[in-house]
Amino acid sequence: MKDVKNNPEYIPGHGLLQGKSVLITAAAGGGIGFAAAQRSLEEGARALVIADIHERRLGEAVEKLQEAHPTVSVDGKLANVTSEDDVQALIEHAETFCNGVDVLINNAGLGGSKLVVDMTDEEWSRVLDVTLTGTFRMTRAMLKKMQPRKAGVIVNNASVLGWRAQKEQAHYAAAKAGVMALTRCSALEAADHGVRINAVSPSIAFHDHLKKTAPAELLEKLASREAFGRAAEVWEVANVMMFLASDYSSYMVGEVVSVSSQHP
Repeated sequence: MKDVKNNPEYIPGHGLLQGKSVLITAAAGGGIGFAAAQRSLEEGARALVIADIHERRLGEAVEKLQEAHPTVSVDGKLANVTSEDDVQALIEHAETFCNGVDVLINNAGLGGSKLVVDMTDEEWSRVLDVTLTGTFRMTRAMLKKMQPRKAGVIVNNASVLGWRAQKEQAHYAAAKAGVMALTRCSALEAADHGVRINAVSPSIAFHDHLKKTAPAELLEKLASREAFGRAAEVWEVANVMMFLASDYSSYMVGEVVSVSSQHP
């Protein structure tokens, strides 16, 4: 008998993004961003731009995506969401390459573990600058392109830590709670111009970067608390991003969708 809990089946594409163009931040490597890039192409995206701060990994990611989908236009752009100049250059590049961006996925974020009593201003500010302010910068720049067109979708990556409490995660939790609030407020403004903004809120999805920033024992403990007794696959989170990016979620505005088998 198939072990449903520990062996989820990969879901093939269903054309959810057929003919759409997609821009994704922090999409190099093997995390949620790269999974979202793969899923975007599998769901029929006509053009894709991925951004990251790691040049080698970015190049490898673009090569892998292009090899799997040779008929689709795929490009990468070095960009740091803490830099307004980088954000503007990324948006302009993606707009030109894609002949207009239909979907923006704000995936860039930065975590870490530190007790509040030991946390420096720099550590606090760095996490918020990447995770929250970076999402704000990208959203602001993209809305200036999408709103005049009266069309477009933005999907933000939040976290269940925006709802839950966890030791040593005050900076990250505060940033992700901010992403949730930014999603709700900006979505109401964008809806006036025909643009939709929503967010996903994953609990725990294992990938290489996460494993480098948290002890293995803690990750396994958190995963064991989930209803399925495991962490999510990164593509399971990306699947929900695809739904929010697609026309199937056309009446959803300012929602934060939990991708978790626990309740907040």
